[in-house]
Formats: sequence, structure tokens, C-alpha cells
Amino acid sequence: MFNGIVSGVGTVVLAEANRLGIEHAPTARRLKVGSSVAVNGCCLTVVTKSGATFVADVVPETLRRTNLGALTLGARVNLELPIAASGLLDGHLVQGHVDATTKIRSIKGVAAGRVVVIDMPKELSPFVVEKGSIAVDGMSLTVAKVDDVHGTFTVALIPHTLGVTIAAGYIGQSMVNLEADVLARYVARNLHR
Repeated sequence: MFNGIVSGVGTVVLAEANRLGIEHAPTARRLKVGSSVAVNGCCLTVVTKSGATFVADVVPETLRRTNLGALTLGARVNLELPIAASGLLDGHLVQGHVDATTKIRSIKGVAAGRVVVIDMPKELSPFVVEKGSIAVDGMSLTVAKVDDVHGTFTVALIPHTLGVTIAAGYIGQSMVNLEADVLARYVARNLHR
């Protein structure tokens, strides 16, 4: 389980069909073979580790549902280690189970950060609500606006988030991973019954 608070930005050093290698010394130091780590919000299992680099297998299901298959050497990725049961829940509960990929529709600079409009996949629309939480590339973000007519939602990125994640590199049409709030899922499912 994660909380959507990115702990580092790593660099892709291996991008094979079913393997992904990431270099980030502070994260690699804390991992062992079998550890979980979120890469762009996707929970992966470490299969090998050497110095500042760790490698994870990436199965076809993961490649189909995430943006990990599009990563190339040198790409930057958000990293997060799992939360400890005794730790603070600073963001929201994030499982690392990416629901869908989608594109950024627009980015606008504002006085303190950026406003980002993101295409909303239809299957996630029941779980995306204004002032609710959503994970975008593993970042726990608050939904600022939902536009059902245009099929989008909006998030605001503060300067801190832009400085410590891959979000500063987003451009229009960037492909991002989305994970709906798990609590919203359970509520929607039980209301549907």
C-alpha cells in the first residue's frame, strides 16, 4: 500500500520487453529482492538489485494498463516506497494498481504552479469527484474540477510537486497513469448494489 507521496525521481536504465531497470540510489538502498516499489504509480516487485539500480519484471497486463511500456532509456519516473503501518498517511490510500492510462489535455501556468486538465476515461468517471483524490503517475492529487460534458477532470500542481516529481515535464498529450481512489470504488460498488 502506498500514499501517493513521491519519494524520488529515478531514471530508466533498462527498458526491455518485460523488464524495467531504474536508477535511484536512495530508493535502491532501501529495497531488497522481493520488495514492492511504485513506479509512476504502478506497484512492481524488485527481482534484482545492484548498487543504485533495481530491476523489476513487467508483465503484459501491466504493459497494457500503464505507461511503463512506452518508457525509453533516460526517461524519468516517479518512485514511492510502500507505507509502513505505523507511518503517516499524508496523501490517500493508493494500491499501485493502475486503472487506466490517459492523456493530458492542457496545462496552464498560474501564479503558484500549474492547472492541468486530464482526459477522464469513462470507466473511471463514477469514482472521480471534485475535492476527491486521484493518483496521477502515482502522485496523490486533489481533483479541482470535473467536467462530465467534455470528459475531463482538473488538478492543480503546486510548486513543490513540480519540483520533486516528473510533473514539471508534462506537456499536452503526455500519457499518464491513473488510479481511482479505492474508497470511492468501494462506496460506488456498495451503492450500486
